[in-house]
Amino acid sequence: MSITAKELQLNKIHSKYDKLQTIYGSPNLDPIYGAGCIDNTDICLIFMNPTGKNLTSDKMWTGLKAPWLNTKNTWKLLYNLNLIDEKLYLEIKSKKPIDWDNEFCLHVYKQIADKKIFITNLGKCTQEDARHLNDNVLKEYLSLLEEEIELLNPKIIITFGNQVSSIFLKTNISVSKCRGIYYDKVINSITYKTYPVYYPVGQGMRNINIAIEDIEKIIDNIAN
Repeated sequence: MSITAKELQLNKIHSKYDKLQTIYGSPNLDPIYGAGCIDNTDICLIFMNPTGKNLTSDKMWTGLKAPWLNTKNTWKLLYNLNLIDEKLYLEIKSKKPIDWDNEFCLHVYKQIADKKIFITNLGKCTQEDARHLNDNVLKEYLSLLEEEIELLNPKIIITFGNQVSSIFLKTNISVSKCRGIYYDKVINSITYKTYPVYYPVGQGMRNINIAIEDIEKIIDNIAN
């Protein structure tokens, strides 16, 4: 069954992210929004911020603008967590940038949605490169991310890395010291269990196996 971007994203808040892109992102690129399951969400995965490597940040792209499209490493993580199937993972690995069209992007996120997962970034400001954003910039996105969480109402949240986890939870987090521990994130009187885990992308690839191990346990806890 086909699916549309509208069924995978929280379109009502996109205009707010568009405004922040003009302040904190590249003027030549569009922001990248969260995508996946927007109804009865089980898990919200929160990464850091997108880069221009994501082809859907191109202003000429009119299809789904979602995290990690046209990249490889994050899909390795999700494949090892059984959140995408082997056939799709092999397709992702074999595709060249020019082969990623909107139909395939929707197909990828349909599998994510079917697993009741929503993938987003703390910062939605797309950069030309993979530069590190400072805390002050990411904090400008926190209230909108909290609005995003309210709309999704996920059973649990997983935050990747010390910086994202610390800003989201408003306390100093060292993921190496809190493996398997959840923190309560309160948004408008609703409490969300939040698990900080290692960042598994870029320089964090060395920690991908630890991230997989920890997330597997978190998913098992939901199932049981």
